[in-house]
Amino acid sequence: MRRPSSIRPALRSKVAYSTRFASTGSNPQLETAQKKAQEVLSTTRQTATKAFESAKKIAGPLGETAGRYLASATKSAGPAGERAGKLMGSYKEPVLYNFSVFREIVKQVYRAEGLSPPSSVDVVRSAYRTMWTNATSRAFWQKVVSNGEIARLGVYAVEAYGIFKIGEMVGRRSIVGYKLD
Repeated sequence: MRRPSSIRPALRSKVAYSTRFASTGSNPQLETAQKKAQEVLSTTRQTATKAFESAKKIAGPLGETAGRYLASATKSAGPAGERAGKLMGSYKEPVLYNFSVFREIVKQVYRAEGLSPPSSVDVVRSAYRTMWTNATSRAFWQKVVSNGEIARLGVYAVEAYGIFKIGEMVGRRSIVGYKLD
């Protein structure tokens, strides 16, 4: 059996190297592709502009307020923001890109699910009142057990407990116990 290091020179010698020559004349296929790319770019810009304008109309005063806050945050970051960007070095672009992608996904989910903050305090009160009524009602629990929904409620309870515990760990900045120095 041959050693791998003795095989490499043999493989390299069999590889045919080709030389690429630059074209000197005009290439009609290249010109057509460039024109199509320019057309796609212009239509994409127009579509993006229309989408941005419609989003501003839909958002109404909330969108204008958010735009003002974003502009003021950009101004207030000023030198500190620039320093943070310099500290990130080559990671700045991927981090900003991933943040932008995350932001767009959250927007899409927000729109698709029809999410919105509660319109009034009464809506929040009625939701909690319903939960409390169900939690203290014996008929509700009998129905849940007979339907087999108790397993789903148990999973929800474990999720809520887990999220609570993760929040505690983040608050303590430690997994076990509090740091007492």
